[in-house]
Amino acid sequence: MTSAAPLPPAVPAALPRLGAIDTAVHAGFAVLLVASAVRYAMRHAPADNLMVLCIALAACLLYAVVAVRTRRGRPGLAWMAALVTVWAVLVIAAPSFAWCSFALFVLGRTAMSGAAGYVAAGLTAAATAAGLFRLSDGTDIAMLLGPLAVGVMLTLVYDRISRDAEEQRRLHAEVSATQGRLAASERRAGTIAERERVSREIHDTVTQGLASSLLLLEAAGRSWPSPAAHVGVQQATSLLRSNLAETRSLVHELASPGLEGSPLEESLLVAARQYLPAARILVTGDSRPVPADVRHALLRVVQSAASNVRLHASTETATITLGFLAEAVTLDIYDDGAGFDPAAAAPPSDAGGYGLRAMRRRVEQLGGTFSVESSPGQGTIVAAQLPAAAREDGTTV
Repeated sequence: MTSAAPLPPAVPAALPRLGAIDTAVHAGFAVLLVASAVRYAMRHAPADNLMVLCIALAACLLYAVVAVRTRRGRPGLAWMAALVTVWAVLVIAAPSFAWCSFALFVLGRTAMSGAAGYVAAGLTAAATAAGLFRLSDGTDIAMLLGPLAVGVMLTLVYDRISRDAEEQRRLHAEVSATQGRLAASERRAGTIAERERVSREIHDTVTQGLASSLLLLEAAGRSWPSPAAHVGVQQATSLLRSNLAETRSLVHELASPGLEGSPLEESLLVAARQYLPAARILVTGDSRPVPADVRHALLRVVQSAASNVRLHASTETATITLGFLAEAVTLDIYDDGAGFDPAAAAPPSDAGGYGLRAMRRRVEQLGGTFSVESSPGQGTIVAAQLPAAAREDGTTV
């Protein structure tokens, strides 16, 4: 029985956090703009202040619009063109605002890419040079060439930083891809190793036992009905019984046909009902696919726990609880049977006792946690938690 959780309300996407450089640039622009406006107002008559201060206010508003749109990834060429145009008028009319050109230069290169970024930076530098040259009454050539030279140097530095950042991103992507390929290779190597292990087990137990049994039966057939033939048949029967037990053990470890393609909760219930027909399953959280290795481990834990309940708990019912958390999946198998003292459980031997140890190893090899809670007459809870983080698109990592 799957519990349906209501979907959370849609939340608008938040703006990305400002970096240290962006914060410094925007704060510097605000401080310099205010300081320049105060300086201009103190040096000019009120009649001259109003128009220039209105242009400065317009430039400030356009700067804020472009900065916000840049953070959203949609700066807009028209907005940037309007900002550069208003700024050119302001800095030529009132060179006191020239210091703010540094922040405007950085914003232009950040907001615009390619030729548009170079044009915005070039116009900013040119307008600043024209304003300062006008301030010197056209007599100081350094006022004209200085902003242009600084603009060229800042462009070269910005381009170098951008190339280095792009190269770093490329290298990071290559490292991530290499790590992914390495992890996939390791998983394939683990799968191959497991197949080889099972192949050796089958060869050394089932195949060899069947071959020996066949030889014994053929020999008995040739000498039947002599006493030696009866002895051979008895030996073959005993060997086949032993092989049957070993085959059942191998089948218990291997994937059950038809379970891998079904929903996880359905596969777990089918696995449990192989041993406990009355088993049931409860699901908490939003059901989602889990990684193949986690799914396989959960199936094996359920099969082994259900087998233990059937053999030792003196009950034929069990409740499985499958929980989906944000970064993990949990599994609890509860039975109301005889229970036992986990601390006094017999160590693994030829008679059995490998189930709990095998379950624990499966879970812990995947970075999970495993526990058993039980006491005589109080039933048993087998619990496991495995990491299975989900991405925003619903897939797992």
